Amino acid sequence: MSFKKFTFQLHKILGLATGVVVFIVAITGCCWAFKEEIESLYDDYKKVVPQNEPILTPSEAKEIALKTFPDNLVHGTIYKKYDDAIEVIFYDAEPEFYQSVFLNPYSGQVIQIDDHLSGFFAFILKGHMRLWLPKTIGEQVVGISIILFVVIIISGFILWLPKKRKNLKQRVTFKWKKTTRWKRKNFDLHSIVGFYVCSLALILAFTGLMMSYNWFQKTVYLTLGGDKNPTFLIPENVSKHTTDTISNLPIDILLEKLKKEKRNAKSFEIHYPYTKSQAIYVEVSNSKGLYYDSDFLFFDQNTLKAIPSETIYGEYKNTKIADKILRMNYDIHIGAIGGIIGKIIAFLISLLTASLPVTGILLWYGRHYKKKKTIKSPKA
Repeated sequence: MSFKKFTFQLHKILGLATGVVVFIVAITGCCWAFKEEIESLYDDYKKVVPQNEPILTPSEAKEIALKTFPDNLVHGTIYKKYDDAIEVIFYDAEPEFYQSVFLNPYSGQVIQIDDHLSGFFAFILKGHMRLWLPKTIGEQVVGISIILFVVIIISGFILWLPKKRKNLKQRVTFKWKKTTRWKRKNFDLHSIVGFYVCSLALILAFTGLMMSYNWFQKTVYLTLGGDKNPTFLIPENVSKHTTDTISNLPIDILLEKLKKEKRNAKSFEIHYPYTKSQAIYVEVSNSKGLYYDSDFLFFDQNTLKAIPSETIYGEYKNTKIADKILRMNYDIHIGAIGGIIGKIIAFLISLLTASLPVTGILLWYGRHYKKKKTIKSPKA
């Protein structure tokens, strides 16, 4: 068997094996691309009338929100501008619970409760990450399929390469006539569209793998010359706790302190320590719709002394090239790194990628059916 034939067989077998998975992951990726823009059309409840009064402190917001879900764990509280509601996030891993309570920052009134595990986008995310299967099974199926998809892209490009340079033009343009049969059109849709999207589809697959496998993420980071821990970790306190209960007062002082120091910040997400020995973790968003340039800050929960991070997740100004690239991964994956234009590109690439398994299966069916079709024997 020649190399070209082997590549074709490999491309065909892997394409048939992963076609449904690739289609679901790609089409759900399309739907996710404009999540923030779509949700902004019906999130008026997140806005309030500014008042000349002090807003709720993090400890007050936590106490009020706990009245709604007293048996669940408060993950953190998000503060934005003075005309934005305070969002208190609840999250439990087992059984999975993920809801937000929105409070009026002045009165403490509960404005809205959002369940992040239900609704259209929750459905889309479950399909994208695990095909609506149990988490442990679905995530592995998606991860392995992405690895195989990378092989499919590479083998597809090899098959696309023309033997002669003069045939290159017909591999990059559609030249359909009225007499062109649907099989030829389908072949062109598969090969030409595949050629145009292969490089960007490879980027989406690559960034997807970075989120699927820690070993892959660490390998890429070390290859880029990274010298920190790429895994997010919350450090321990520097001081020793001297009382039996965690004081909420320092965390309230911290928010006001950060607001004065980082006046251009878009939001502050305060994370309450889970234990007496754990530091306070604050995520400061510096750009709307982006995550990579956020500042991840850690403070002793008793003294508010800043604790430096030993991972790539620290202050953005202290990150190196390898750290920046790794932190950009999610923004690249959804196209947010390029603003609205980037999201449009990610949407189109995902949509066209979703078409490839369809045209590929039609190609296989057409050839397979032709081979199996028998000619009727003439009557005796």
